[in-house]
Amino acid sequence: MSMKLSIDVGGTFTDFVLARDGEAPRIHKTLSTPADPSIAVIDGLEQLAAMQQPPQTLAQFARSIERIVHGTTVTTNATLTSTGARCALLTTEGVRDALEMRRGVREEQYNNRYTNVRPLVPRARRIGVGGRIDRDGAEIEPLDLGAVRAAVEAWRADGVQAVAVCFMNAFANPAHEQAAAELVRRQWPEAVLSVSTEVLPSIRFYERVSTTALNAYVAPKLGHYLDQLLGRLAEAEFRGLLLIMQSNGGVLSPQAARDKAALTLLSGPAGGPGAGLYYAGAHGHDRCITTDMGGTSFEASVAVGAPMLKNDGEIARHKIALPMLDIHTIGAGGGSIGWLDEGGLLRMGPQSAGADPGPACYGRGGELPTTTDANVVLGYLDPDYFAGGRMRLDVAAARRAIGTHIAQPMGLTVERAAAGMYRVACNNMAQGVREVTIKRGFDPREFPLIPGGGAGPIHGCMICTELGIPLMIVPREASVLCAFGMLMCELRHDFVRTFVARVDKLDWQRLEELVDAMAEEGAVQLTAERVAPGRQRIELRLDCRYLKQYHEVSVPVPLEAIKRHDAAAIARAFHDEHRRLFGYTLEAEGSPVEIINVRLQAVGAVDKPSYRREPATSPDASAAVKGRRRVYVPEHDDYAEVPVLDGHALRSGHHVAGPALIEQQTTAIFVGAGFDCRVDELGSFVLYMKGRENLIAAATPGGSR
Repeated sequence: MSMKLSIDVGGTFTDFVLARDGEAPRIHKTLSTPADPSIAVIDGLEQLAAMQQPPQTLAQFARSIERIVHGTTVTTNATLTSTGARCALLTTEGVRDALEMRRGVREEQYNNRYTNVRPLVPRARRIGVGGRIDRDGAEIEPLDLGAVRAAVEAWRADGVQAVAVCFMNAFANPAHEQAAAELVRRQWPEAVLSVSTEVLPSIRFYERVSTTALNAYVAPKLGHYLDQLLGRLAEAEFRGLLLIMQSNGGVLSPQAARDKAALTLLSGPAGGPGAGLYYAGAHGHDRCITTDMGGTSFEASVAVGAPMLKNDGEIARHKIALPMLDIHTIGAGGGSIGWLDEGGLLRMGPQSAGADPGPACYGRGGELPTTTDANVVLGYLDPDYFAGGRMRLDVAAARRAIGTHIAQPMGLTVERAAAGMYRVACNNMAQGVREVTIKRGFDPREFPLIPGGGAGPIHGCMICTELGIPLMIVPREASVLCAFGMLMCELRHDFVRTFVARVDKLDWQRLEELVDAMAEEGAVQLTAERVAPGRQRIELRLDCRYLKQYHEVSVPVPLEAIKRHDAAAIARAFHDEHRRLFGYTLEAEGSPVEIINVRLQAVGAVDKPSYRREPATSPDASAAVKGRRRVYVPEHDDYAEVPVLDGHALRSGHHVAGPALIEQQTTAIFVGAGFDCRVDELGSFVLYMKGRENLIAAATPGGSR
């Protein structure tokens, strides 16, 4: 039987989800290998092959896989750790410092010690050349090809690996960029080249040059990794389709990922929001908050009908203006290190012990206290059942690390220090959820929380209590939530073109021609990726603003509105979104609406796995109880003996009263004292505030699974 596999390479663990139609997905984890992440991928495939009935060789197993969807942190980590390529920038004479000047705004206005982020391309490798295009696309000054040749020779001698090309007003006329790129490719074919009008052909020079520089910075490292991965998969006799996860929640081919490596920045957690909607939909919700707590970071996102997108963001304080899921990331993972600041206050992260050496309790040489060490001391993790018993935790090492670095300096017992670490970590995560809810105009109490990551469900009830969220749904696949979501991702290609025009004075023919050209470009890419025409669709958005505003709002617009020249529909969509975001509109004042950019997404549908549902049984879960353990109960600020249940033995309809612990091989769920839990027909653990069982009484039979 053909299989589909998703792989999510994280900083500490590499997650696998194996799907066969009609069967429950099989999940697996293996330790990541940061020096070469492809090694962990093959290690996991070999381990999965050995788990088959009967056991298979790696080649037998690999040949039976129809599709692999792969999320990678290679580009993210290269940016966060400043280990990308040695790159250069070719730009218009007189503006080479735009990359460093940014917008001229200091992010922390009241911090006099706050310094600008170091640009990805140092000034010595940023060269401006003669040639100028005006804002309407007319050539003012011809391109100085001699200066381009001289720049190439200088960079070759300097050991440059990648070149970013970004000229002023190239979005209006790419001729100069194309000529420069052709010369560079001819004169220096081994260089990795990123051209702004191929990466981001839109208005606003700083955003465009920063995104192009980011693409150049990470492209060689991603290309090297893909070469390693494809080589190892070929040796394993994998013959199926490999797709790479991208930051907008879709997937693309390895070749497309090479060309636009920046599309994979933050691709690791991009599968989470789609998976969260899937599980929330089974309970009649079309919205949810999804979190993912990994070894290094904690991600939070909101989905309303569909995952929320944004057209710009930052990574390590570097601007990127490509469409991506609106995911907020903080350094609050299982490996986040506890420390005391100058004032003696307890902090958690953003520094992380990662996979090597990892938390002190891993017994791999780590000596600093982490969130995982605190969870061990607090009783949330069974040292003999971590990773299903494949990895034994060293409780003494965890206690020693917390005692030395936190408890003794603060004059606390190890247990009280661990409780403080846990509370600070949960507070940090709750603040991360506020960033994507309250700051976006959403009330978190109206959303179910879907926690993901191996340690996410341990902290979920505290986050819900902090924010007043009454419902939390913990999938059985919570520890690999993002990898699970990848199996449902579609092929997506984003296109953007600057088109400045008032809605009430549109040149409809020109707009239609632009949209048709972008749609044709998307169809060509999807067809090359073996997507049949009947499985292709187009989604259109327009970036709009009130005349003389600086910032625009991106709004979805039906293609039919363009075809029927419906200016009122475009204006209405903008007014409604502006009101939702900012609480007001200028509609009554008659302020004209202006289009700035046209954004089109070409989407290719893929077959999604289907799974069996389980009929409900009696509420009595006593058969799943495997003992009792002393754990910290935050609501009581004290320790108590609570029942420990085998999550794999719990069935649909079973009821668990909090406080309690539910253990699975790859995660543990702490049911707080203020919550109860019921297992739904998908096998998910649905936690609700005591007395609020009505929140799940209207669960829909079937949802979308």
